[in-house]
Amino acid sequence: MLITSTDELNAFCKSVSGEPYITVDTEFVRERTYWPKLCLVQVADGDNAAAIDALAPDIDMTPLFELMLDSSILKVLHSAGQDLSVFHTVMDDVPRPIFDTQIAAMVCGFGEQPAYASLVNSLLGEQVDKASQMTDWSRRPLTDRQIKYALSDVTHLVKVYEMLRDKIEASGRTAWVEQETEALVTPANYVPDPDEQWRRVRIRRPTRKALAVLREITRWRENTAQRRDRPRTWIIKDDSLAEIAATQPSTIQQLERVRGVSQRFAEGRDGRAILSATEHALNSPESEWPELPKRNGRIDASDTLVALLQALLKIRSDESGVATGMVANRKELELIAVDDEADVRALKGWRREVFGEDALRLKHGKLAITSNGSGAIAVDMNGR
Repeated sequence: MLITSTDELNAFCKSVSGEPYITVDTEFVRERTYWPKLCLVQVADGDNAAAIDALAPDIDMTPLFELMLDSSILKVLHSAGQDLSVFHTVMDDVPRPIFDTQIAAMVCGFGEQPAYASLVNSLLGEQVDKASQMTDWSRRPLTDRQIKYALSDVTHLVKVYEMLRDKIEASGRTAWVEQETEALVTPANYVPDPDEQWRRVRIRRPTRKALAVLREITRWRENTAQRRDRPRTWIIKDDSLAEIAATQPSTIQQLERVRGVSQRFAEGRDGRAILSATEHALNSPESEWPELPKRNGRIDASDTLVALLQALLKIRSDESGVATGMVANRKELELIAVDDEADVRALKGWRREVFGEDALRLKHGKLAITSNGSGAIAVDMNGR
């Protein structure tokens, strides 16, 4: 079912409005824009499925947005982050409540970030046709094959959700999944902060002064990309930003010498804006410049203790049937090794119960790692 009019959309939304849950997916493009361009929204319940053409002439998507915000209906998505970002762009909010089947699958022991196709194959024994995955969803008309592919992303998801839901309820881990999805439905997570984008740009042998310039010119690029709705690299590339931060040009001629900066750019409004941003950063108080990151991002933690924590993480993850990466990563283990109250996931919520408490006990000699002849096990040093 392809919906191309407001009347059709309104009727469909009313038909599923009484359901306890619906499955949702989106198709979008963003190769030529900063903001994702929504092209198609797929929705299904146990009996019906529809692909909603967001680019259809004169279609009003309000009924769909109201459905997405209906708190009485659970929205089921797989790897929901990108879809929620797209929804936030077009409706300035995110669907809620949600259930992310990728998170649920990780909780159920299906490995690290399992893909939708592999999950469908594992749980349902069916193959998902991914031939249309990289298609240009902004072109019209859509083909029957495209529509069939798009709908398969929500029709299979119905059964996947029901099976994962039953597994989670049987294991008493519903609260685990709910904790994981809390951050996903926070709208602020989908608003890029121009003041923080400099951290994405790699610069060799940075100084605090260079980082101050990098922060200022990257802020300008981010604001410009958002305003023009163009990809960041269409404004100016990361390598050029890094070189400007390092060389700190003060004239158009100096800016022209930067790799990737054309004469036209340097002499135009963007070049003048870059020079102004650089000057502003250099004139700012040194106390406001960013601090240098620790070399290689390493933490002064004992490699031996971190190795023991990694072994314990594997043991406890295997015992609980949860992907290790969902419980903790190496950086978090390093932080635990140097701080009992580290602000990491592993020392909060269900992760603390599964691993965190034992990690601290291992660190303080109250737990040991040994072998039982067939594998590694954790042993309580107090005989409990």
